[in-house]
Amino acid sequence: MKHSKIARLLALACVGILMAAALAGCAQQNSAANEQQAKSRQYMSSVNQTMEDLSSRLESFEDAVSRGDAVTMRTQADNAFKVLDALAAIEVPEGLDDVQTGYVDGSNKLKEALNAYIGLYTEIDSATEEHPFDYATYDERVKSIQELYDEGVSLLEETDKKATEL
Repeated sequence: MKHSKIARLLALACVGILMAAALAGCAQQNSAANEQQAKSRQYMSSVNQTMEDLSSRLESFEDAVSRGDAVTMRTQADNAFKVLDALAAIEVPEGLDDVQTGYVDGSNKLKEALNAYIGLYTEIDSATEEHPFDYATYDERVKSIQELYDEGVSLLEETDKKATEL
C-alpha cells in the first residue's frame, strides 16, 4: 500500500512535470512567434521609412530631369542610390526573403533607369557642332528609359502588395 501511494505520487509528479514542460514549450513557441512578428514589423517599418526617403529623393531627381540639369541629376541619383543601397542592406527576418528580393530587383531597375537618364542628358550636354546629339532617337530613348523606370516602380509596388498580404 505504501508502495502504491509512492507510485501514484511519482506518477502524478511525472504528469505534473510533463504538463509543465508542455506549457513551457507552448510559451516558448508563443514567445518565438511573437519575436518573429516583432522582427517582421520592424523590417516593414524600416522598409516603409526607406521608401519615404526614396520618394523624396526621386522627386528631386525628376525635378532635375524636367530642367535637363545633368549635374543635379547625378547628385540626386547618388542620393537615391544611397537609399536604394540602404534598402538592400536591411536585415531580413525569416520568411521575408522573397519580399526583400522584390525590393532589391525593383531597386536595381530604378538604378539602371536613373543611370540611363543621366547618360542621355550628359550626352545632350556634351554635344557639339562637330558631334551633335541625334534628336531623332531622343523620344524613343526617353520612352525606353521611362519604361525601365516604371518597371522598377511597379516591382516595388508589387512587392509592397505582396508584403501586406503576408
